[in-house]
Amino acid sequence: MSHGRRARWLHPGAWWAWALGLAAAASQTTNPLLLALIIAVAATVVVSRRPQAPWARSFGFFLRLGLLIIAIRLIVQVAFSASVGTTVILDLPGVALPDWMAGVRIGGQVTIESLLIALYDGLRLAAILAAFGAANSLASPARLLKSVPAALYEVGVSVVLAMTFTPALVTDLGRVQQARYLRGRASTGPRAVAGAAMPVLEGALERSVALAAAMDARGYGRRGTASPRRARTAAGLLLAGLVACAIGTYGLVSADAPGVLGLPMVGFGVTAAIASLAWSGRTTARTRYRPDPWGRPEWGVLGCGIAVAFAFAAAARISPDSMHTAVDPPAWPALGLLPSIGLLLALGPGLLAPPIPGSATAVPRIGRR
Repeated sequence: MSHGRRARWLHPGAWWAWALGLAAAASQTTNPLLLALIIAVAATVVVSRRPQAPWARSFGFFLRLGLLIIAIRLIVQVAFSASVGTTVILDLPGVALPDWMAGVRIGGQVTIESLLIALYDGLRLAAILAAFGAANSLASPARLLKSVPAALYEVGVSVVLAMTFTPALVTDLGRVQQARYLRGRASTGPRAVAGAAMPVLEGALERSVALAAAMDARGYGRRGTASPRRARTAAGLLLAGLVACAIGTYGLVSADAPGVLGLPMVGFGVTAAIASLAWSGRTTARTRYRPDPWGRPEWGVLGCGIAVAFAFAAAARISPDSMHTAVDPPAWPALGLLPSIGLLLALGPGLLAPPIPGSATAVPRIGRR
């Protein structure tokens, strides 16, 4: 009798909930050590649970995009932003600007403090991109579309199609680079990128035309049977829920806001949005073939995402100094207890998620004894 776990796909909503938790944690801090650990956590889980699929190879693209954003942020800081601090490391030729453009400069002195501010801001955005890149690599877009509520199916199709852009782009770019390599042409460098741009663009256009024809042949875009009054009621509930959630979020992050603008508004907004989705879904006929189950592994992965977001939010209120590293004067980043616990819990999906079908640790569903 085998002691392994049964192989199955984890619900894609669980992966996205975990990734949103990591992104929320990254947005709470500018500590470079914590941000680097968030990226490391995302990479570790991706390596342990990434399937062998074309759309699963996009995590590296998001990492490279994060490095590009950090470089652009540093360049903008050096060239245009006002200097902070007094430790000058470079004195560039500058251009005098009028008084009404205070805070903006061209050239001038470059300080270590201003570079650290730009580095920390860029690293935070790179960590958020790494979290979303992990979700793109772990959750199948087709399975995610199956899990979208009936009332949001058309919106879900648009979102899923937008999410598949990056994996498809990475796949097309790899195919073109391999073809250039087999023909003896340059496969890396600026010339290779310029030569691959047109085939990749042509492939994207062909895929768009084929997808539009397939959706039209399957009757996509048909109107539902809901009456105009029912549709207006559902839309009003959804709009009220979104506005209430926005007000409640402001109440939670603002220290001067009244208490009624915090959790009560968020609770009302979530309730109104759920009621709107349930009201709209009753008139939408949609079937699912073998829907993805939501079991204990999914609850565990969801809990890991909530835990890391809650740990960082609590640390930002209890010990804000550990979440933001001082730059004037520069100081070494600190590693607090609560963020460390949250990051350890964020590694949980690598152990809680079931084995991927076809992996070496998977147990076949048929023929076990």
